[in-house]
This record gives sequence, structure tokens and C-alpha cells, in this order.
Amino acid sequence: MVDKRPEPLRLGSIAPNFDAETTKGPINFHDFIGNNWVVLFSHPEDFTPVCTTELGAFAKLEPEFTRRGVKLIGLSANTIDSHGQWIKDIDEISGSNLQFPIIGDKQRQVALAYDMLDHQDATNVDSKGIAFTIRSVFVIDPKKTIRTILSYPASTGRNTAEVLRIVDSLQTGDKHRVTTPINWVPGDDVIVHPSVNNDLAKDLFPDFKIIKPYLRVTPLPKEKTSAA
Repeated sequence: MVDKRPEPLRLGSIAPNFDAETTKGPINFHDFIGNNWVVLFSHPEDFTPVCTTELGAFAKLEPEFTRRGVKLIGLSANTIDSHGQWIKDIDEISGSNLQFPIIGDKQRQVALAYDMLDHQDATNVDSKGIAFTIRSVFVIDPKKTIRTILSYPASTGRNTAEVLRIVDSLQTGDKHRVTTPINWVPGDDVIVHPSVNNDLAKDLFPDFKIIKPYLRVTPLPKEKTSAA
């Protein structure tokens, strides 16, 4: 008998809604998102070395996400009680003060909805042989649309700075009708979106340059500030 799996999530999919228990109390995920951006990220198991370093890093970088209007929410395939004890270790080891919620997903209900389960590593299972989650990342915008999907194997820790960079790129693109080139970070030149013709580009980006007809670069216009 073949297990029925949910439809695959793709960029542009609406993030599946769910109700769950977290370390900050019960949530409805869409209500939790509200009018914010959200980064949802999963972990294979509590009290494991790589996960501990990751959660500590996310906790220390949370003020930067908050400044961008982004909520963080983690998930691990254990109980809320287990998460609570684990957070003490995370803060002790990382020097963090972890405040964002962590979903308890021992039955893998959220993991199944988001296809976070490990279908590759046969050793990444719990004592009952149920697959643990891999290191998934979903960047979700205020319209509940999935804008980025990242998947890492259980053995490889993520790069929190890259997750923040992705958020910066998405928000910059949405605001200014641009795209961002390889290794872009805030402050670098951006690429004029193909949907913006040259005449409009002259109005939006007075300093834009045409390198090739399909590659036009520009510094972002400086933000106007109102007089005090």
C-alpha cells in the first residue's frame, strides 16, 4: 500500500494552515503570520548537536529579523516539554535568549503537510523507526505565500546569515521592482526587473546602466526622509 502524500509545495503555494502546540502556547499558523513575514524552519530532534547550534544562532539574530518585520518559528519532532528543557541548553551553550516559539511535532503532522520528512537517510529515525524531519526552511510573506524553500540534510547546519539575506532580497525586490545578482547584500547594486522598460527605468533609477539589453544594473535610490 502506497502512502498518500500531500501535493508538493512550490514557490507561490499558499503555506498550509495548521493548529499546533508551541513553547509559547497554542497557535493557528495563519493567525500567527498575520501581516508579517515568517521564517518557519525545522529540526530533526531535540538535544542534538547541530540543531542546538542552529537555534542558538537564530535566537541571536532574531532582532535583525524583527527589524525587517519577520517572525521566526521553529519546529522539532519532539514534545513541548522536551523543547522547554532543550532551550535551557541552547541559551547556555550559545549565549542566546531564545524567545521565538518552537512547534512540538512529535506526530509529524506539520512535517507531513510541509514535506519535511527525511526520505534519504535511513538512520534519521526515532526509536519507533519514524523518519525525523530534515532541516527545511520556508520564507513566507504576509499574503501567506511561500517565497523560498530550502532543504538541508540532517548532517548539515544552515547559514542564518543566508536566510536573512534572502529576506532582504525578497523585500527589496518587492519594494523596488528589481532583482538581486549573485552574492548580493544590502548596499550593492541591483538588477532592473525585466518588466521595467528603459523609459520607466530612467524615471525609477536615474543612475541605471545598460550592460546588455537583458542586464541593467542600478544602485537603489536613497530613501527620502521627512524633515523633522
